[in-house]
Amino acid sequence: MAIPSTDLSVKPEVTAFFDPATNTISYVVKDPNSNACAIVDSVMDIDYAAGRITYENADEIIKFVQDNGLKLEWQIETHVHADHLSAAPYIQDKLGGKIGIGENITIVQDTFGKVFNEGTEFQRDGSQFDRLFKDGDTYQIGTMTGFAIHTPGHTPACMTHVIGDAAFVGDTLFMPDGGSARADFPGGDAGILYDSIMRVLELPDETRLFMCHDYGPNGRDIKWETSVGEEREHNIHVGAGKTKEDFVKFRTERDATLDMPKLIIPSLQVNMRAGEIPTDKDGKKMLKVPVNGL
Repeated sequence: MAIPSTDLSVKPEVTAFFDPATNTISYVVKDPNSNACAIVDSVMDIDYAAGRITYENADEIIKFVQDNGLKLEWQIETHVHADHLSAAPYIQDKLGGKIGIGENITIVQDTFGKVFNEGTEFQRDGSQFDRLFKDGDTYQIGTMTGFAIHTPGHTPACMTHVIGDAAFVGDTLFMPDGGSARADFPGGDAGILYDSIMRVLELPDETRLFMCHDYGPNGRDIKWETSVGEEREHNIHVGAGKTKEDFVKFRTERDATLDMPKLIIPSLQVNMRAGEIPTDKDGKKMLKVPVNGL
């Protein structure tokens, strides 16, 4: 599907919240013409070794929304994250708002439902979420219209969400000096990721791009905002006319050297459930560790 036309005159007010434990950036996206807002890629805190869940990051976002008199209409998950846990249900309980993710969450659920031996009681139809976005779907945040672009490659369910002159790319892209995310998770594909990045870079040059992660390459300060024009010219993995063949070769070789994310096991179990923590047969919250399963 072609990229819909973008109304660059609509400039949402974007406030970022950085989690240094996972290098994740969450966003509150406010309609400039009303008190409506959305939250993109929230973070729930976990001390994995202690088995302890807390909500400092989510509480900071909740306080911001409440202090500014905002109405939460959407919580957007750009994909099923493998490196942090979503706080969407916790925030929904406090503020409301619908939780949305790409429709290919069902592929992720089927894949990792088997990995974690979830059994038939785990629904693999995406019903844990309030909305499953298809490529080109639109939705409202006050007077703003958001639209979803299917940008797989990192995972099958990755979506980029364009709201006015702002696009939230998840892990499809990093800052220009960070390049791109890995494509070696189940359902990932470097060639497909390249094609997805090219779709994002079809947006107008001045479109603001907001990253889900930044790692401060070469010791620079953490950043999370760039533009389509900057990425097209300067992204170290795909910019300045780099070919798909070159990208696939580089990405495949690099991915083979990378360790698994530290939080991949709890993250997948929680995030494929829209942020809910799984329970055992007695109703106790419990995470599984499959041995040689990932």
